[in-house]
Amino acid sequence: MLTRDSKGTVVLQPDLEKALFGKSTPARVLIVDDDPTTAQLLRAMGEKEGYQVVSVDDGRQAYRILKSDANFAAAVLNMTVPHLKGVDIVRHMKTEKRLMRIPVVIVAGDHGLDLITQSFAAGALAFLPKPFTIEKLVRTLRLAIGSQAARKRTDARPAKLAA
Repeated sequence: MLTRDSKGTVVLQPDLEKALFGKSTPARVLIVDDDPTTAQLLRAMGEKEGYQVVSVDDGRQAYRILKSDANFAAAVLNMTVPHLKGVDIVRHMKTEKRLMRIPVVIVAGDHGLDLITQSFAAGALAFLPKPFTIEKLVRTLRLAIGSQAARKRTDARPAKLAA
C-alpha cells in the first residue's frame, strides 16, 4: 500500500510501519505458478527465508493482485500459467511506474533460447529453468530482493548538482 504525506511524498507501508513501530514487516513475494508441486516448493522456500508469500495459480488473478497492490519485494512467475502468460505480466508491470520497481524471476520448464530472450526483453531480472535446485531458487530470490533494496537506496539519494 502506498501512502502520501502532506508534501506529496510516496511512502511504502513497510517503511511507514518501520518508522512508526520500530519493526519492519517481512518482504512480500508474489508467486504465480499453476503446477501445485512447484507452487508449494516456491511457497515453502519463500516462507523459510522469512518472506510473506502470496501465491496464485492464474495469470489473470496475478494481474488483478498487482493492479490493487504493488507492495511486493519480488515476483516469481511461471512462463505458462493459464489466462495470461508470465512474460505478458512482466510486460504490463514494466509499463506502470508503481509496478516496474518489482524485480521479476521467470521460471519455466522449457528453456529454449527464444523463451529466455523473451523473458529478459520483457524486463525480467532472472530466468530459472525447471527443474531447479532449492539452492538456486534461494540464491535467485535473494538476488531479486537485493536488487530492489539497492534500487531503493539509489533512488533515495539526492542528485548531485553540477559544479
